[in-house]
Amino acid sequence: MSEKPLRPVGLIGGMSWQSTQSYYAHINQGISARLGGNHSAPLWMYSFDFAEIEALQEAGQWALAAQVMADIARRLEDAGAQALLICTNTMHKLGDAVQNATTIPLLHIVDATASTILASKAQNSLLLATRYTMTQDFYRAPLGQILARDNRSVMVPPIADQEKIHTIIYDELCRGIIGDDSRKIYQEIIDRAATEFGCDSVILGCTEIGLLIGQHDTNLQVFDTTALHCDMAIDIICS
Repeated sequence: MSEKPLRPVGLIGGMSWQSTQSYYAHINQGISARLGGNHSAPLWMYSFDFAEIEALQEAGQWALAAQVMADIARRLEDAGAQALLICTNTMHKLGDAVQNATTIPLLHIVDATASTILASKAQNSLLLATRYTMTQDFYRAPLGQILARDNRSVMVPPIADQEKIHTIIYDELCRGIIGDDSRKIYQEIIDRAATEFGCDSVILGCTEIGLLIGQHDTNLQVFDTTALHCDMAIDIICS
């Protein structure tokens, strides 16, 4: 009897390519671990020039960015993808536009994150992310609503810390710069949140942050959204 064929998934990446390569590696490693042999993941991927996307973000031209993202989503579906991943937390701001442009499911990073938190003992999670993700409602609101149903919460750092987090993401992590000083800044922000606000866990809510810090860098439970999103994709590929 032949093996059940794997379902191809489309990746909307390049935002930045630093984290997109983590998606590619994690998904393929997961398929290999689950199925053994020479198995790897059937993936269609489009990788943006992130400088163009960053310019649209800075200019607040989200409607134009949505058109560009929707066009790529349709191309990936036409190529044969049976589900889609946006390989960045921030651009899930345009998740509805991407989903409405296609007939295949968008695997949402908030769903992957929320389900894992609910399966844990975490009660008060600190969200570290880009300025857009920390301050706008497209991410915090749905995540907070899901967690609130089980009397759990999500919070963000004070504004001064938000700016440090955002700057390190765009000026360093998106460019492949991984520095000990920046790691220390993130650790200090996490420690303050634990001491001052009672946070017992931290959400790495930008797909580049996992390149800088991980579970070994803090005593708080870490939820790496990149890894959680990839795990969701692996389940779909094998379903």
